Parts: sequence; structure tokens; C-alpha cells
Amino acid sequence: MKIVLYLIYPLTKTKYMRISALLPLSSLMIMMGAASCSNNKPAEQQAEVKPTEPAKTDFGGYESQAKWGEHLVTISGCNDCHTPKKFGPQGMTLNDSLKLSGHVAGAPMPKIDRKMLQENHLFASDDMTIYIGPWGVSYAANLTPDSTGIGAWTEEQFITAIRKGITKGLPGSRPMLPPMPWPGVAQMSDPELKAVFAYLKSIPPIKNTVPAPLPPVK
Repeated sequence: MKIVLYLIYPLTKTKYMRISALLPLSSLMIMMGAASCSNNKPAEQQAEVKPTEPAKTDFGGYESQAKWGEHLVTISGCNDCHTPKKFGPQGMTLNDSLKLSGHVAGAPMPKIDRKMLQENHLFASDDMTIYIGPWGVSYAANLTPDSTGIGAWTEEQFITAIRKGITKGLPGSRPMLPPMPWPGVAQMSDPELKAVFAYLKSIPPIKNTVPAPLPPVK
């Protein structure tokens, strides 16, 4: 197959001569390829292509996993039970110096009729770290990264504890007691629970051995 190629050749500034020639298709393709190559810049002169930066991990819009965890802990009301309270002119407020350290070891039990309460009522101490009901007495746990809190816990333990409602997330451990709302917290996604754990591991450790729960009064 041959192609008719028209060439425009200038005779003067205003007059041109058209020259036609028959060229094989293969020759035309070679000419076009040569023209294309002549317009390409050497590889070292071409614009450098920068690799795409990896996407940053999404921490719920927060700058770090721990910051996201702090947000989740706050909106989930964890401080309501696990942080002791203090009383001032505006009433009860969180005692930030004991943040998430649970019931203060050695704090006296309120003078109450436990048998009457556990049979007919639910009771919370004034600092909301002691709870009494049909299950007996439960104390808010220490969630700080101290050895008396969750210092030795692994992330897997923490997620198992919340998912299954068992203390320390270990097989054979006792069930979590009221008022721990673990069925609701268990609805968090794994990334959310990991963020909560990361935050709890980042707060100041507070040495505070929380008492073991007490069975109901017979």
C-alpha cells in the first residue's frame, strides 16, 4: 500500500508549489516515528515523577491514635465511674489528679444497710466509684498504665475483655460486674478500641490497688 504525500514548497513569500509523491506506508511510518522521537526530551531531562505519598492513617480526624482514644473515652463516659470525684462550690467534679485510677484504695464503705439495698435498690457512693446491687459490691477499676491497673495488659487482652465482658480478658476470669456497660462499649470497632487502649496506656500511671468485688450479703 502506498500513500500520496503532499509537500508544500515555498517559491516566494507569497507563492508556493505543491509537490506530490507516492510513498510506501512503511516509509511514512518510519518518518513519523523519527519525527516523534526527535521531539522527545532525553530521559534525564524529563520531569521527575515523584512517588505517591502513602495515605495517613485516619484517627477519626484526630492527629494521633491516643488523641482519638481520649475523645472516645470522654464521650463514652468512662470518667463517670473510673475517675474519683471531688466536691466544690459548683458541686461534684472530676478529680483530674486521680484520673481513671478507679476507687481509691482504703476509702471507707458508706454506712448503709447493704442487705436492704441489694434486695430492693441500686446504690452508688458519693464519688461514684462504689456500686451495690443484687450482684453484691463492685468497685471502679484502675485503668491507668500502672502495675496495679492495666500496665501489664496487652492490646489483645483489652479488646477481649470488652468484647466478652470478662476481667483482664483472660480465659476463666470472672464476668465484669454492673454498672460496667461493656455490651455497649463492645459495639466499638477494633480501631476504636485500639485507640482507647492507646490513650489509656499514654496517661500517667497511678498506683492504686482497687479492692476485689464483694458477694451479696446473705
